[in-house]
Amino acid sequence: MAAAVHVRSPQDLARSLESTGYLADDGVAMAAFLALRMGRPLFCEGEPGTGKTSLAVALAEALDLPLIRLQCHEGIDASQALYDWDFPRQLLHLRTLEAASEGTFDADAAERSLYTERFLLTRPLLQALTDAPCVLLIDEIDRADDEFEAFLLQVLDENSVTIPELGEIKASVPPLVVLTSNRTREVHDALKRRCLYHWVEHPGLEREIAILRHRLPGIDAALAEQIARAVHALRDADLLKPPGVAESLDWARALIELDRDVLDTATAAATLGAVLKYREDLERVARAGLDRLLAG
Repeated sequence: MAAAVHVRSPQDLARSLESTGYLADDGVAMAAFLALRMGRPLFCEGEPGTGKTSLAVALAEALDLPLIRLQCHEGIDASQALYDWDFPRQLLHLRTLEAASEGTFDADAAERSLYTERFLLTRPLLQALTDAPCVLLIDEIDRADDEFEAFLLQVLDENSVTIPELGEIKASVPPLVVLTSNRTREVHDALKRRCLYHWVEHPGLEREIAILRHRLPGIDAALAEQIARAVHALRDADLLKPPGVAESLDWARALIELDRDVLDTATAAATLGAVLKYREDLERVARAGLDRLLAG
């Protein structure tokens, strides 16, 4: 990949990512660097909110490449991910040909004219192959089913697809592919074997403080540390959904909007909905004692 020429080491890539606001630890920087240099997809797995999707966004910005995103969901199929035909426009075209034929309508020629790039609806996977070099984010692959995983194998193996009416379309430069999974189910080994793998952890305390101060330059240093410590305590509280970095940033923004420079118990209780998103988690924290959590 041409963009890889400008990235000489994992540290170089980490600095480029930092310029976009993404503070990568050594493991993330190494995994992304190797994926870039080896031309292999990067499979990022971890808890929600650990920065997996943000990594792909930051890579695209740092490498000055377009980002193409395929959001997976239950029931997604090849037509939603690869391509489809614009049937309403095809039908309109066919009726126009019939009206203009004056009794000399050539059905075979009309059918051939329907299946051209003019009527092709390009979906993310095909767009990534035709627009490469780019960063292709296949987000939350664990939400898709086994059949869709099997379909992806050929695309990742060959960086090409075959459209029966048009022939093979192959990427001139393979896209940098980042797959993410929140591990709501196990992804098959066949897909993982085609990728470099990295488990993305929640950031450590010092790095989370650095993220808050980097992303929110006006935040008071002591407040950033209080928020980071409180969020780390919440992650250790056996919650249904431990807060991620996005929730840390939301909590910090909420306190900044309230002109608070201290996270006291009353303020934390009033703004806890910025960081916890389940009633059961709110109740569990209330029972445990918010003041004790903040003190820890």
